[in-house]
Amino acid sequence: MRVVCGGSSDVGRVRANNEDAYRIVDELRLYVLSDGMGGEAHGEVASAIAVQTVAEHCAELVHAEPGSARKANGKSAADTGANGESGERAMMLASAVRLANKKIFWSAEKNAAQKGMGATLTAAWIDGRKLTLAHVGDSRVYLLRGGDLHQLTSDHSLVAEQVRRGIITPAEAEKSDMQSVLLRALGAQLEVEVETGEQGLMARDVLLLCSDGLTRMVGDVEIAGALQAEGDPQKAAENLVALANENGGADNVTAIVLRLDEEKKNWLSWFWGGANKNGK
Repeated sequence: MRVVCGGSSDVGRVRANNEDAYRIVDELRLYVLSDGMGGEAHGEVASAIAVQTVAEHCAELVHAEPGSARKANGKSAADTGANGESGERAMMLASAVRLANKKIFWSAEKNAAQKGMGATLTAAWIDGRKLTLAHVGDSRVYLLRGGDLHQLTSDHSLVAEQVRRGIITPAEAEKSDMQSVLLRALGAQLEVEVETGEQGLMARDVLLLCSDGLTRMVGDVEIAGALQAEGDPQKAAENLVALANENGGADNVTAIVLRLDEEKKNWLSWFWGGANKNGK
């Protein structure tokens, strides 16, 4: 699969500084986004630690001996997907996220000014036609396929949990003053539960990683429309950020857009592919 990507981040119309961070690691097809929390407690430090740690740790594990991720990760049920199973890449991502959590926690412990800082973390890793996700918090990953937008991650927030339990409706959740209350975030405790999952990919799929600065300002229908209207991932990411700001820009906003297609092969690559199959 060929992957074309673009990313954009902005402080928004209300906040004084941007606590969001993202990292695109083209050589690994790894995409990481984090929304820092803490304001004066340096949320931007937490998000920077998060994306850097995940990117670097995954790169180290890829070049390490087979099984290193499983050894580093253990077989914790907290880091398995919905089916109770976890592949090697999911183990790598979970290990990286847990390490990022510890680094943020330890940094806050050592520096009084950072007390209370934390971050969300959402990571997407593409290997062929398989997408592996790791997630903590309320930043999201969406899949646009055939015009339909699907949220691939579950928000680890109070209002999302209330919706899942039928206590409030989705419409009530959108108006709740408790939207910013997270049940899970990096740096809050020494250990964190990491949600992982896998998703099959198809040609012409579009993936979006975004902070809640986008989803609180722009509805799913508008997001889908913006992704369909712009074929260039970089411009699409910038358009989504601009749309969030046009709708109020109440928070920092970050978007990473990925477009997937079949790898185009020229006649020479087909020739060598056929030759290899024939053992010549």
